[in-house]
Amino acid sequence: MRLGYLGLGSNVGDRRANLQAAVEDLWAHGIEVLASSSVYETEPVGEVLDQPDFYNACVRIETGLEPHDLLDACKAVERALGRETGGVRHGPRPIDVDVLLLEDVEFESERLRLPHCEVLSRRFVLTPLLELDPDLEIPGAGRAADALARLGPGQEVRRAGPPLDVGS
Repeated sequence: MRLGYLGLGSNVGDRRANLQAAVEDLWAHGIEVLASSSVYETEPVGEVLDQPDFYNACVRIETGLEPHDLLDACKAVERALGRETGGVRHGPRPIDVDVLLLEDVEFESERLRLPHCEVLSRRFVLTPLLELDPDLEIPGAGRAADALARLGPGQEVRRAGPPLDVGS
């Protein structure tokens, strides 16, 4: 079993309910959710900026799944919650489940990169990660707190609510 972190995001429908549903569905795919960060509201970043704000959270997980199997499980959760494949990159979506970190694994394939390629550049990822683990080290990149401190202005992150229910 390995510890890891997933990033959750939603900007379509009941955003908090979508995040909670993802947490609940992960269990059915061999992923135990141990803890959740608070829920944060964030402005869109990436290729599509003209869309509703997101709710984001990170969850600490434990799983026996290998990297590609973990990615497949996250994609299955997205499909189960109404995310259609082939949509606009960075466009509106009911749910996004990203594999951010899996212990000290550094991994790269056509489908997946660990740590996630944008973990160091996204305030909406670093803020909830650091809430879960203030001393978090990013494999091959150093302290997450240092990465957050290096980010310039922008990417406002506002606390929108308490952590998601992980049932523990």
